[in-house]
Amino acid sequence: MSEVENPVDTVIRLLSSNMHVVKEDGSLASVLVSKEWYRRELFKNVDGQATVGLAETIDNKVEISGKLRRRLGTLRVNVWAVNKEGSSDSGIQIREKTCEEINRIVKQNRNKPNETVYDFLGLGSTSTTHKAFCAASSSELVPTDVSWMELGSSDYEKLWYSDDERFTKSTSVNGEYALMLFRFRIAPKPAVIKQLTLAFEGSGQAPITGFVLKIWNFTSQTWVSGVSYTLPDETALALTVSSGFDDYVDAEGYVWLLAKTRGFSDSETPAVLNCDYAKCTVAVNGITYLDVVSFRDLDRVDTSPFIYRTEFVLRSWLFEDVG
Repeated sequence: MSEVENPVDTVIRLLSSNMHVVKEDGSLASVLVSKEWYRRELFKNVDGQATVGLAETIDNKVEISGKLRRRLGTLRVNVWAVNKEGSSDSGIQIREKTCEEINRIVKQNRNKPNETVYDFLGLGSTSTTHKAFCAASSSELVPTDVSWMELGSSDYEKLWYSDDERFTKSTSVNGEYALMLFRFRIAPKPAVIKQLTLAFEGSGQAPITGFVLKIWNFTSQTWVSGVSYTLPDETALALTVSSGFDDYVDAEGYVWLLAKTRGFSDSETPAVLNCDYAKCTVAVNGITYLDVVSFRDLDRVDTSPFIYRTEFVLRSWLFEDVG
């Protein structure tokens, strides 16, 4: 039986990867999502904190043999905020906005809380997590090859959304392909991953049209599991891995995706690779449903400064076949 991820870890990742609290001055508030409990010293560097803890798990038999079971979980999510000098938002405002975000995130992802999307939204050349590079070569360059050139911040912005802004890599050198390399840093460990999907939206033009996607295998040190699109028009193509995740995720959580034109330049016709958007979607073995049961305010006004707190009760479940 596959390893199951702790629902607390799943909910922390769900909230932290989707949290967007906008302050009154238009900036994004820094809201730390962590395991229980409130830590006063953290408020020197953040605007708010959300903590996640497991209150109870009930294990039920779904059918009489007991092989198919459901784990029904109750989780606590507490939102904490205080008034901070120089902030455009009061502690109450940060608390209320964070609560609205938690309601939004949980309800929008109630049927897929175990899925996380990693993309380049908001990132630039200073990113320490996901990276994007381009090159022109007659072969499939390994991720550590010095020929890779990282995109500039303005080029990263063209990958933020699926829209009409595209990054283009072109080469007119005979025998060379246009290539792009994407590095995603994911949080789940390989043992709990259920499915890994790498997607590229773009197009490839050359004497032979279309483009190819491959994933880096750290064990064999090769590009493998290629999928291709043969037409010159733009499309979204996905490469899915359903097993052997230790081969594709390294100890630091890095996953590498290669995109290249199917054909190479013949000097007269260049090889051109256009990229509109790229992402990595990770599904883990764990809870497959999550929803809000209730929430209530539990402010502490007998302290200085006041601690504004709201406690959510969430309900989750997962099914498992114990064989």
